[in-house]
Amino acid sequence: MGSKDSRYIRVFDTTLRDGEQTPGVSLTLDDKIEIARQLSLLGVDAIEAGSPMSSEGEKKVVKEIAKAGLDSEICALARTTRADIDAAIECDVDLVHTFVPTSPVQMKYAVGLSPEQVLAATVDSIEYVKKHGLKCEFSPMDATRSELKFLKQVCQAAEKAGADMINIPDTVGIMIPRTMRQLIEEVKTAVKVPISIHCHDDFGMAVANSLAAVEAGAAQVHATINGLGERAGNAALEEVVMALHMIYKFKTGVNTRLLYSTSRMVATLTGISVQANKALVGENAFAHESGIHTRGVTAKPLTFEPIKPELVGRTRKLVAGKLAGTRGIKAELEDVGIHPTEEQLKEIVQRVKDLGDKGKMVTDADLIALTSAVMGEVIQEEKIVDLGDLAVITGIKVIPTASVKLILDGKEYIAAETGVGPVDAVLKAIQKLTHNLAKIRLKEYRLEAITGGSNAVAEVVIKVEDEKGHIVSARAAREDIVMASVEAMINGINKCLIKNRKLGNKK
Repeated sequence: MGSKDSRYIRVFDTTLRDGEQTPGVSLTLDDKIEIARQLSLLGVDAIEAGSPMSSEGEKKVVKEIAKAGLDSEICALARTTRADIDAAIECDVDLVHTFVPTSPVQMKYAVGLSPEQVLAATVDSIEYVKKHGLKCEFSPMDATRSELKFLKQVCQAAEKAGADMINIPDTVGIMIPRTMRQLIEEVKTAVKVPISIHCHDDFGMAVANSLAAVEAGAAQVHATINGLGERAGNAALEEVVMALHMIYKFKTGVNTRLLYSTSRMVATLTGISVQANKALVGENAFAHESGIHTRGVTAKPLTFEPIKPELVGRTRKLVAGKLAGTRGIKAELEDVGIHPTEEQLKEIVQRVKDLGDKGKMVTDADLIALTSAVMGEVIQEEKIVDLGDLAVITGIKVIPTASVKLILDGKEYIAAETGVGPVDAVLKAIQKLTHNLAKIRLKEYRLEAITGGSNAVAEVVIKVEDEKGHIVSARAAREDIVMASVEAMINGINKCLIKNRKLGNKK
């Protein structure tokens, strides 16, 4: 598992496992596969796809990702029990990551095991994984609060049992770079097997502690996109990778130009938006003045920037609205690894120009939101449901009312509904029709304003569910919230219907 090149640091992505444990995040099977494909494109060495023992649904997700033919190694998490490890092995993963607490407080209160039982479980589980011909990564959980002598003893037992990598977790994020460096140096005196690091951000030091571990000789870093994870999150992958490349001059397999588009995708699918002042991927990371929105602003030299924005798939300029050219937008999108078709590009350019005509300057974040919405739309020829007409009435002392005409398989249907607001009314009217005609209901609705201002582009992400429990997600981005909501809803219904009809045809 280690690289022969000592300047190469492995990147182990745990967005789909530890990242999904972020409070309020729940990803569907399709979401997780979409993120896994993007992580593989990004070039991470390993993807921790989930914890198969936790549910049948999770097991199915890990199995699907393992058979998706990705370039990254696929890993499943397991406690040190045969049942957990069997669940991981059944998913056909490349790598099993097994863990057991080693700190006095967690051994006593979390698992109720004695130090001797922890040692026995460590050896037994690693030998069991290796007997099945898989790679094994072992974590002494809460290592940073463990007694050093016992921690070394467990690591030596793990190495002897055949562990390919030993991962040191700072489970509750209590380390500082100096103590982290000392700990990794101590562990390295006890074992020869490559060392990995997994840091939590409770004191805002996950990235710094991860880098300190690398300074001390760690060969792999666990990280998540946007620093997602339990409580305050994990080490942010984009920050770790860029610091390794630019400051330490280490190598990784990551294509840094895809960092921004990956960050945006994960933010959209998880519903956890990135703070504006977040390093590298936040909206202000490469902005030098508030409200800078010139037409053809000259790119500032690197006087006040540590790196070129392009290195992480960013740009310091804003896209000029109505003066935007097709070639410019195409180049801008290709820079971040997005390749729309000619038809999609035409629609994207048109939407940018429409916004420009209304005096709105489209930032790179707006552009990516618009693009992902257009590229996620069902193509005209495949549409089963289309919007015929829409009227919304709202105001003071007026109950918000929406009237909608939908065209389903060439036939027109009309419905009207009231709601607490215009969006609620219009979605209820659409649901009234589609629930009767196609048994599809809205399961989740999320609205995000991409940039500030009353004319901000609104990105709407919805999930719809059919009567068989199939869930499909769809999105749309417009400066009109009502239209963005309608487009996302109709898009989701189309995807659901198309999926069902394809399944029906296969039977």
